[in-house]
Amino acid sequence: MNALAKVAPLKLDRTRQSAPQVFEALRALIVSFQLEPGTVLQRAELADHFGISQTPIRDALLRLGEEQLVDIFPQHATVVSRIDLSAALQSHFLRRSIELEILQVLCGLPDPEHGELVRRLHANLAVQEAALQPLDVARLALADQAFHQEMYEAAKVRPLWSLVQKQSGHIDRLRRLNLPDEGKPQSIVRDHRAILDAVARKDAPAAEQALRQHLSGTLAFVDDIKRRFPEWIV
Repeated sequence: MNALAKVAPLKLDRTRQSAPQVFEALRALIVSFQLEPGTVLQRAELADHFGISQTPIRDALLRLGEEQLVDIFPQHATVVSRIDLSAALQSHFLRRSIELEILQVLCGLPDPEHGELVRRLHANLAVQEAALQPLDVARLALADQAFHQEMYEAAKVRPLWSLVQKQSGHIDRLRRLNLPDEGKPQSIVRDHRAILDAVARKDAPAAEQALRQHLSGTLAFVDDIKRRFPEWIV
């Protein structure tokens, strides 16, 4: 059966190259588990689904391979990878290290830039809160990512966000498995509110403490996630 049979066709933006759009679409499907670990991805089926040639499909799959989200077996198959806990822990370490430094920068921003950042984070938090009632996991996950991206951009280190994203496929999938658990969505929003409140006060130590609490949340449940999804995790 075609792995994408239940996935809506992608409408390509003809002003952009196809390969990055296919990569973004497939990455989102993998992280959201619409394409589960072990799913075989056939170039011909993907090309038919997206209505394009196999060349951009190949390029997109190579990028996914670089992020370890697929395992590529030359002349055989491309398979959605299992979640590598070691890789997830390394990406968590990287992200925590970078974002702790970013918070120092944000709390030292000049008042006009600081005020604009606080305004944008408040707007993002409103989106997160709206995603809780009723619960919209996909919307909350996107808003969660956007909240952190705002901080990178305000600190003028946007390329580091791209670096973190490239390394975060495994931890992103762990978070997605943990996100629907009872109380987890509310804790995410609560943590973001604590980070925002501390940044608004320019209280760097409190912001760092809130960030550590936020980023450690999923890792505290790794054993439970492994128990529930043993076939997806290595």
